[in-house]
Amino acid sequence: MERAEVLKRVIGILTEAQEIRRTAEAGEEDIGDEATAGVATQLLNEMLPSISVPADATPREVAALVAEALGPALHTMVSGFSLAFTSLAMAHDAGRTDVSSLEVLQELALEVETGTYDEGP
Repeated sequence: MERAEVLKRVIGILTEAQEIRRTAEAGEEDIGDEATAGVATQLLNEMLPSISVPADATPREVAALVAEALGPALHTMVSGFSLAFTSLAMAHDAGRTDVSSLEVLQELALEVETGTYDEGP
């Protein structure tokens, strides 16, 4: 999965989480963990590779195989959540009361679409 796609998915997860929270706070319906887990689980299922481990592999070899297979995907996901968090934190720290967190995420999504974050780890 391309980095831009991961960033868009992260923004989608955060946006959906905000909607779930608003709904729960308004008492409109009972929101369970499965509601927020759905989008995140889908992202994990799509991003994380399957890992084949030989039956005779040592614990050290298993650890190396897992780290090698999962490392890049986890790095990309953590980078996406860090970028989103930083964007929200910067708006907060700047005292921006003219935009909501949802608007900050929408702005970030537009930046991702224009290729602003195509480079880098």
